[in-house]
Amino acid sequence: MQVSPAIFKAYDIRGVVPTTLTADVARNIGRAFGTVAKALGEREVAVGRDGRLSGPELQQALMAGLTDVGLNVLDVGMVTTPILYFAAATHTQSGIQITGSHNPKDYNGFKMVLAGKAIYGDDIQHLRQLIEVAQWDFAHKGSIREHDVVPEYIARIASDICLARPIKIIVDAGNGIAGATAPAVLRAIGCEVEELFTEVDGSFPNHHPDPSKPENLQDLIAALKNSDAELGLAFDGDGDRLGIVTKEGQNIFPDRQIMLFAQDVLSRVPGGEIIYDVKCSQQLAPFIRDAGGQPVMFKTGHSLIKARMRETDAPLGGEMSGHIFFKERWYGFDDGTYAGCRLLEILTKGVDPSAQLNALPISHSTPEMNIACAEGEPHRLVAELVAKAHFEAPAQLSTIDGLRVDWPDGFGLVRASNTTPVLVLRFEGQTPQALERIRAAFMALVHSVKPDAHIAAAAH
Repeated sequence: MQVSPAIFKAYDIRGVVPTTLTADVARNIGRAFGTVAKALGEREVAVGRDGRLSGPELQQALMAGLTDVGLNVLDVGMVTTPILYFAAATHTQSGIQITGSHNPKDYNGFKMVLAGKAIYGDDIQHLRQLIEVAQWDFAHKGSIREHDVVPEYIARIASDICLARPIKIIVDAGNGIAGATAPAVLRAIGCEVEELFTEVDGSFPNHHPDPSKPENLQDLIAALKNSDAELGLAFDGDGDRLGIVTKEGQNIFPDRQIMLFAQDVLSRVPGGEIIYDVKCSQQLAPFIRDAGGQPVMFKTGHSLIKARMRETDAPLGGEMSGHIFFKERWYGFDDGTYAGCRLLEILTKGVDPSAQLNALPISHSTPEMNIACAEGEPHRLVAELVAKAHFEAPAQLSTIDGLRVDWPDGFGLVRASNTTPVLVLRFEGQTPQALERIRAAFMALVHSVKPDAHIAAAAH
């Protein structure tokens, strides 16, 4: 079978339904994954889906493919990606979530855990190669059984989290799948919850479920102003990322969230390695060191950071996009709801959550910004940018993931997204003047390789 190579990304599979991703493709992904899983001795795979409109058809096809090659399926139904990860961690070791994450509504895809590890890179390309060869072993047919794992998930979090006092919050799920379970989890740990767009609707009628974009937080900010709630939590389409808004309407970017979480985790795991991606603030490393930890800057990508955490037994990791990975007291996977619960556990020890969050180190920065490109163009452009980059000392260049240049008073970053055909940029300065200088230097470099480059998100 011929499949579009473009859907096989660095750390998951994603495509447009029904252009590059069809039921036939999903069935063959199931056959390929099942073939690899069987070779590793796996016998059962948990399968879930988010609230996207194409989810039911793709799930049925995927499960058919898995059972075609003899794998049994634990069907956990319509759940967040973290709940699928939880099912894999507690029941099967392997799992596949059908999700388009934060991509536009016509996208869908697959996030995969194989024998306890998130698969990425060459392992995902190997699935494509198996599909192209299409030599399947149909000797034995697998079975499908349904299981509601949500009560176990809620009970597990409620047993772990201890709030110091009651707190009222607003949850904005953006009509993503987190709306079906996050309010119940938060109530189970003792919160009073106001719900905003928690009805699951794959057409996303109110705003797109991507809290990394400031425009998607405006409804939550407005709701907080008209409520006596103390804090706002926002989730992405499949529930593995967290956005935080203070009472005054400040967006607490995830690199500042990581500071708070690192300080808490390191109080119990002194000397631990805290992993964060290249998009994070340069203020994060000294903060982690001051808290007694070892800061490690790494590549962006949920699978990549989880793999690094497994290698080094790091207790905490995080990404600027909002993925937070707790190994301490949890399973090491990214879970927006669980991260929100851990946040509230820390903040309820004080009187004013917004004051605690606003006290975290901050600089002048942009949100994550995108430059639209043709399919396959971003990685080529980044290679050209790295080759052309010549910045004088004291600038320090990192090419661990794209091009990041750190100065004593800020940094600039450009990298290729692994999920959509865009360049990702972020700039930070200790002063507004530093921010503008760095932005201008980087954009001049970008325009030298792509004269028509246009940033799709405003500075913040």
